[in-house]
Amino acid sequence: MTTSQSIAPGTRQLVLAAAAFATLALGVSWLQPHLAKEIHDIKDRDDVYPFPPPAALRIATLGYVAATVDVLWGKLLVENGSHWAEHRHFGDLEHYLDAIITLDPTYRPFYEYVDSLLCYRPMNGHEPDARKAREYLEAGTRLMPNDPEIWLKYGQFVAFMGVSYLSSESEKETWRREGGIAINHAVELGADVDRGIAASVMLNKRFGEKEAAIRFYERAYAVTDDEAARADIAARLELLHADRARDCTRGAMATVESRWHAEYPFLDRGTYMLIGPSTNPMRCVGAGAATEPGCERDWSRIISPQRCE
Repeated sequence: MTTSQSIAPGTRQLVLAAAAFATLALGVSWLQPHLAKEIHDIKDRDDVYPFPPPAALRIATLGYVAATVDVLWGKLLVENGSHWAEHRHFGDLEHYLDAIITLDPTYRPFYEYVDSLLCYRPMNGHEPDARKAREYLEAGTRLMPNDPEIWLKYGQFVAFMGVSYLSSESEKETWRREGGIAINHAVELGADVDRGIAASVMLNKRFGEKEAAIRFYERAYAVTDDEAARADIAARLELLHADRARDCTRGAMATVESRWHAEYPFLDRGTYMLIGPSTNPMRCVGAGAATEPGCERDWSRIISPQRCE
């Protein structure tokens, strides 16, 4: 009897299966490191952006826009951190930003961090990134023109952070001036007065914008309740040789405060100014009566600059 004839058919099949398995295992062990390295290299070179274009994405949300924006924002932050940890360029950053701003143009976290995401992106931002950040923030001021925080963020970026990425010295000066004006406007809308004072000092010293600085100090004096802050603003007006403007502003505020204490002393000054001046309905009847003293219906007529001329 031969050797092949002595091996049972079932045993022969087991031996062949074991040999095939061993061959496949050796093949996998030989190919796996090469394939893993190739996949890792591809991942390093090309990220896969998993969402459709912004216009199609709105349809794909099925009405859950707010939830989708939150998911996109979370995904963006995770991807940004991963790219920093792996020292890789984040090429899809603008895709996420455009998707978020298209779905919700007033998403506040976007405006709080968009400048940092672009200018401190993996691996470091450049001049085009600073210009893009300004475009996003400037769009925010148009969408929310009465939001002091948006104007303040825009002004601070343009005046201080964004200029460090520019190569043109003349353009840097233009950005600083425009940023200072934006910060002053933010204070007019209710932002921190101290930040506006710094911007006004910069405008006056660097750009000779004396009239703009005086106008800012006048408004800041009018909206500030703190006596120490008022004294500081009055001193700055005096340094600008704006004694007349200072006295005019003091007189206007004295008028407002005297009426405030006489008419609605139980309200805070801000609420009283929001309500507006009180008038006598019987005395102010008729179209002609609207121009009579005591019938003014808004503060602009009572504390108008013309009264100081």
